Amino acid sequence: MSGKCTVLVALLLAAGGSAALAQNANKALLDESRTAANQIVSQVRSELMKELERTGPVRAITVCKYSVPEITSNISRQTGMRVTRVALRPRNRALGEPDVWEQRVLLDFENRVAKGEKADGLEYHEVVEEPAGRVFRYMKALPMVQPCLLCHGPSNQISEGVRTLLATEYPSDKAVEYNLGQVRGAVSVKKAF
Repeated sequence: MSGKCTVLVALLLAAGGSAALAQNANKALLDESRTAANQIVSQVRSELMKELERTGPVRAITVCKYSVPEITSNISRQTGMRVTRVALRPRNRALGEPDVWEQRVLLDFENRVAKGEKADGLEYHEVVEEPAGRVFRYMKALPMVQPCLLCHGPSNQISEGVRTLLATEYPSDKAVEYNLGQVRGAVSVKKAF
């Protein structure tokens, strides 16, 4: 959504705009958030798959540590939204620790998967009042897929080289012991309006 559209949405909502206008504004924010989330997923997957094919999982850890934060930062700057990846069991607590709202949504995603829903289709959005004002929040689940098990799967199935590097790079790592199909985390998008 362009800056002009964001300002228009904010003015309409602040002026008590109709429900239809608010719904259209939310749809525009949802579309913008989905686009940003899909962009992150696509770019991260592309970088990781290239590195996995080229050198294997040990070097892929370096991609996650350095390239992924750069990707999310670039997309945040391009979109004017705060776009991050979060998890209930983060590998890097400084970058992946969820706030209370994100924790609630992640727990809901996990419950929905436990009841039979597929993680790859889970998303949630809402308008939230925060101390700094009204914000649009969106999350898209990140499902555990086969290549991710190389670094996030059951410890006894992770290679010794990967375990050693993870212990060195992420001494507080909690992002292991996942199984195929579980929710590994989510892309979280937040935009004030």
